[in-house]
Amino acid sequence: MRQNHLKPLLMAVAMIAVGASYALAQSGPPTVIYPSSSALSDPLADAPADRGAPAGGLKVKAHRYFHKREIKGEGADPALQKSAGRKFGGVEQPNFPGLGENGSIPPDPNIAVGPNQIVQAVNTDIAVFDKNGNIYAGYPKLLGSVWTALGGACATNNAGDPIVQYDRLADRWLIAQLGSLSAPYSECIAVSQTSDPTGAYYLYSYSFGSNLNDYEKIGVWPTATNPAYLATYNLFANGSSFVGGELCAYDRTAMLSGGTAAAVCYTISGDGGYLPADLDGAAAPLDGTPGIFLNFETSTTLRMYKIAPDFANPSNSTLSAASDIGVASFSEGCGGGTCVPQPGTNRQLDSLGDRLMYRLAYRRFGTDHESIVVDHSVTAGSSVGARWYELRETPPATAAAYSIYQQGTFAPDSAYRWMGSIASDQAGDLALGYSESSGSIYPSVAYTGRTPLDALNTMEAETIMQPGAGSQTGYTRWGDYTAMRIDPSDDCTFWYVNEYYTATSSYAWSTMIGSFKFPSCSGAADFSLSASASPLTFTQGTGGTSNGSVTVTSINAFNSAVALTAAGSCGTNSIACTLNPTSVTPPANGSANAALTIAVGTGTAAGSYPITVNGASGALNHSTTLTVVVSAPAPDFTLGASPSSLTIKRGSSGKYTIATAAAGGSSSISLSVSGLPARTSGSFKPNPVTAGSNSTLTVSPNRKASPGTSTLTITGNNGSYTHTAQVTLTIQ
Repeated sequence: MRQNHLKPLLMAVAMIAVGASYALAQSGPPTVIYPSSSALSDPLADAPADRGAPAGGLKVKAHRYFHKREIKGEGADPALQKSAGRKFGGVEQPNFPGLGENGSIPPDPNIAVGPNQIVQAVNTDIAVFDKNGNIYAGYPKLLGSVWTALGGACATNNAGDPIVQYDRLADRWLIAQLGSLSAPYSECIAVSQTSDPTGAYYLYSYSFGSNLNDYEKIGVWPTATNPAYLATYNLFANGSSFVGGELCAYDRTAMLSGGTAAAVCYTISGDGGYLPADLDGAAAPLDGTPGIFLNFETSTTLRMYKIAPDFANPSNSTLSAASDIGVASFSEGCGGGTCVPQPGTNRQLDSLGDRLMYRLAYRRFGTDHESIVVDHSVTAGSSVGARWYELRETPPATAAAYSIYQQGTFAPDSAYRWMGSIASDQAGDLALGYSESSGSIYPSVAYTGRTPLDALNTMEAETIMQPGAGSQTGYTRWGDYTAMRIDPSDDCTFWYVNEYYTATSSYAWSTMIGSFKFPSCSGAADFSLSASASPLTFTQGTGGTSNGSVTVTSINAFNSAVALTAAGSCGTNSIACTLNPTSVTPPANGSANAALTIAVGTGTAAGSYPITVNGASGALNHSTTLTVVVSAPAPDFTLGASPSSLTIKRGSSGKYTIATAAAGGSSSISLSVSGLPARTSGSFKPNPVTAGSNSTLTVSPNRKASPGTSTLTITGNNGSYTHTAQVTLTIQ
């Protein structure tokens, strides 16, 4: 369910020059959403396999535009790379066919890569592969089968925009898709119960009411405190009229345990196309770093918002004012729409040049810097090229104050390059995958990349991962997005998925999943450390226990014992911490877990208490921190009513005095009355009332009220406590 009405952000319009930045004010609390339903699934492996394209014909998902105008720069693209750089230095790894046409277009191909498996999602199927391309028995499965135990729209509609994620620091998988393309609209999210993508999932459905939450994108943002799954949507009232972009943070800790997971959301009125930041690598953002959202706002700016969720008190969450980052001038590819040519047909393909392309990939490079990379399609002379950016903050800081480090438009010839996705490896190498087509080149899957040794703002020569062998003649829709991923087993291997055609047809698309790496990327065996626990918020004087786990994840085949210790506030302030076991050995490129228990005593004073878990193996040392918050008890109150009985004649009125007193602090008390007989009204003045003050309850039976005696119950609630008082009413 949703709390509060959507609070649109106040937007202002300003002209800015390249390199300038400014802030736009936003107002109002977030919209807080709780699951409308939740469940635990049976193992995904037990769901029936998809039996092919469903009856009822092809499902074609519309390109819903959110820009009110075409974004068009002045003059030639100053970041245009007109010729290829040096020969691509990457080494091709296994490539294999992914899922194919199943009755939906566009396919929305994307993948998530774990230590041992690759999970692929398309409209409207999901499959699990090993890294040699062998599909698991019983796959593909309908996406809706993930939510069978939940029922409703999530289980039956297969509405599309699927996203799959591997949450590296938690060693879990996330699957999401839209609940419906007609009202009521909803979001469907599934988080694996274990590290097995074929196992059981915690299932959630979130209502979006009469607003279609189109083009969902989800990122992993695992800060130590208030870790979140970030999400973005383009909202359309009743599926047609654009409302604005929706920026959300879902409670990751609760979702990992199957708990009631709140989401805090803000609506950016009239502005959309945002992407959420998504972690690559084993180094989480510094604790306290806000979640990041980005779009392109003008022909010379990217726009950033930052969210600071507070899942203990969701209404206390905040969204920053907007800040703009200057970039080289550009014009949207195909004016934001359709112009990509193909051989042998007049059918042109959709560029989706009106938005940034998935993903907004974040990586922290130790204490040196943190980086965000992203791309989109822009006009490149007479064709379309892939504009890419690397934003940096040096050194890493919780301010998230990014600026452009390098940028370029990759268009070394007259072919059209669009539908890109970009990521970085642990060495700082970048890889950019995309579709490529022209009047003489069938739509193909291609990629390029660069190392830190290449000249800034340039990419190396491209590689064709999968040549196309046909054109799409029936429809313009292509994409809607692709995914460049990094393999967590070595943090060097890139995996990319995109669509192509094996022969010219109306809509019989195929997908290819391929991998490659830069020889310069290699790393010593190491491990990463993460921790989670719930709850982490307690009330002073009551105490309690928080249960969670510590995960040790192998990097580059690390396979040694890691000794675990708990420090920080453990052993002080009546807080005790226990790890079981105190030493774990992860399998090579896998993970191992230890149980974490945090006991908070009744004598612990109100305040914040950092809990640090340390992991040591030889010369390797890593730590992660959780924060326990002990809050002062909420103020209570007392409630009384006088007189204890009252006699009132029909057609007149009488009054009771409702007396309150504060206990432990002032609060606002909402009053209500129940038990009134028919044709009798009751009202309070004032309502609500401040604890320590009185309110008057006026009771008025009309002339047709029945004579008799009733017991009235007066109820007061201050948000934390509820108290009642009873009085007698006699009507004559």
